[in-house]
Amino acid sequence: MTAFVEIDHVDKVFPLPGGDRYIALANINLTIKEGEFVTLIGHSGCGKSTLLNIVAGLDNATTGGVVLEGSVITQPGPDRMVVFQNYSLLPWKTVRQNIALGVNAAMKHLPVADRHALIEQHIKLVGLEHAADKRPHELSGGMKQRVAIARALAIRPKVMLLDEPFGALDALTRGGLQEQLMHIAEQTGMTCLMVTHDIDEALILSDRVVMLTNGPEAHIGQILDVKIPRPRTRMEVVNHPSYYALRSEMIYFLNQQKRAKKRKGKPLGAVAGNGLEKVNLEIGFSPVTDCAPLVIAKEKGFFEKHGLTQVTLSREPSWKAIADGITNRRLDAAQMAVGMPLAMTLGCDGNLPIPMVSGLILSRNGNAITLDKRFYDQGVRSLADFKARSPKPRQIYTLGIVHPASMHNLMLRYWLASAGINPDKDVNLVVIPPAQMVSNLLSGNIDGFCAGEPWNSRAISEGHGFVIANDLDIWPGHPEKMLSVREDWDSQYPQTHLALVKALLEACMYCDDPRNREEIAKLLSQPDYIGTNLEYIRPGLVDPYDRGTGELPKTLPRYNQFYIEKSACPSRFEGLWVLTQLARWGITAFPKNWIEILERVRRLDVYSKAARELGLPDQEPDRHPIKLFDGKIFNPDAPIDYLNSLDIHGKIQIEEILIDEILINEPIAAAVKTPA
Repeated sequence: MTAFVEIDHVDKVFPLPGGDRYIALANINLTIKEGEFVTLIGHSGCGKSTLLNIVAGLDNATTGGVVLEGSVITQPGPDRMVVFQNYSLLPWKTVRQNIALGVNAAMKHLPVADRHALIEQHIKLVGLEHAADKRPHELSGGMKQRVAIARALAIRPKVMLLDEPFGALDALTRGGLQEQLMHIAEQTGMTCLMVTHDIDEALILSDRVVMLTNGPEAHIGQILDVKIPRPRTRMEVVNHPSYYALRSEMIYFLNQQKRAKKRKGKPLGAVAGNGLEKVNLEIGFSPVTDCAPLVIAKEKGFFEKHGLTQVTLSREPSWKAIADGITNRRLDAAQMAVGMPLAMTLGCDGNLPIPMVSGLILSRNGNAITLDKRFYDQGVRSLADFKARSPKPRQIYTLGIVHPASMHNLMLRYWLASAGINPDKDVNLVVIPPAQMVSNLLSGNIDGFCAGEPWNSRAISEGHGFVIANDLDIWPGHPEKMLSVREDWDSQYPQTHLALVKALLEACMYCDDPRNREEIAKLLSQPDYIGTNLEYIRPGLVDPYDRGTGELPKTLPRYNQFYIEKSACPSRFEGLWVLTQLARWGITAFPKNWIEILERVRRLDVYSKAARELGLPDQEPDRHPIKLFDGKIFNPDAPIDYLNSLDIHGKIQIEEILIDEILINEPIAAAVKTPA
């Protein structure tokens, strides 16, 4: 799409008494092409009109900006005209004189006759020839609004901005004007950005509907394409096969936001020392290379710097043990495989949901698919070779994964399915703790595995396996591990949670400085952390990566990624891809209210506040389609369409998941099973 109007990472912050501030808009990123009609919807207070005013030049963005045809907007101008809800006509002037006011001011270069013709043309365009000499008090509300539209159109702006232009009118008048505006937009080809609360109005007029979440820190929650052909009439739109589905989707989005608003007020825990509610924390982690931020925060004093004076890092034997530790409150927080917080929040395998909060991505990449070395000796070099290599009769290959909701499982399944291998029928997937992968490979219990380092490198170093694919081959930069806490823990200890995120965010920065990697590798090798030979930890983290194929090891600068390129931000559109894959394989249902679930689990507000207090950029990565190695596109605005397009999958369930209603008669503290 060629950008005619570009709203570029706009934030709007209002100062409050006492030095505090209110973040109305956060990271609004939107492009509008020439001739497009785009509508903003959302509940009152979400910043729709504020955004419109920034585009108009009536207000300035705190950060970011708006570009129109390559020029930055810094003030109002005749290339953008605003139609307000209250008409704003001069009461002592006639219809013709009100329209002439703008034309004469903006088009002084035109001869008088040309200006007069322009005025008459637009009076006719809005059907007011009979009332051209009447003053506002002689006009109905609908006629006044037509004057306002004609006045705006007459100076031939590049962009028309409409702020609930028909909100004060009765339904009959509003319907007539909507139809008239639709025809005018189609005749003139003008670019329009409109704010409305009327979802039917949005559907009738728009090419795209941009839905904003609640404030504070309102952002784009979903963009709806209205693929109804033009030219349109009201009845053609209402009778179009997609009309009611689109309408339902908009209502559903607004209802999700209404529920989210009811949950907003959080109880605060009692404050202990240093302004924090709790300073002694037990944090669970798995012995893998990307536990590095936790180790660095402990060893380099980042926890203490932020007031967390008694932090214990608890090395856990499996991801199941971590889930159990969070469930029974033995652990305050934990490093988690990226799908675990979402799976626990939704509830899987018939378990009660445990609402989780994730305010930080701890790492990206760092995984590989390792096969037994015998496959390499038999000529297997690619996924196609692996598929062609048949196991013994009445047997299937067994592959190890670390947790059903881990990215290891989801990426391995995606990789297999891309070649037509059904991971639930054509292979056997078994859950094994990361540190036990190599011994299971050596004993013949498994034919390969997908896990994080250093366990792939250990298998290679000891001559047991080779890497057939790693993350950089499948989805470079994917989220891998997260810091997660229970939602009720976050409610009880919000300042402690914020301090924890700040400490680990600084640790993530430290881990991505190449000058620190030697030190990090040595710390990780200690018995309290990974407790393995340093030579297994170095590949990919410090040294070039050896795939065990006899080729020269290659330097992989992004194999372990912690902070650069906004790595630490818990972006929601990436979480949405994870939700589709959990549903694809029947691990959880796909939540029809996915926006509500992602807003609740992936807490960008916590991350953003921590980043701001550290003086770091706080914006979410640009919301964009995701493309993996097979070329298939995931559109974050159409996740169900994406799910339906997948050829190989398990039993997919799509349902509304209202966690609070599930829990209303079931105490969170009840015994809960977690996936093995």
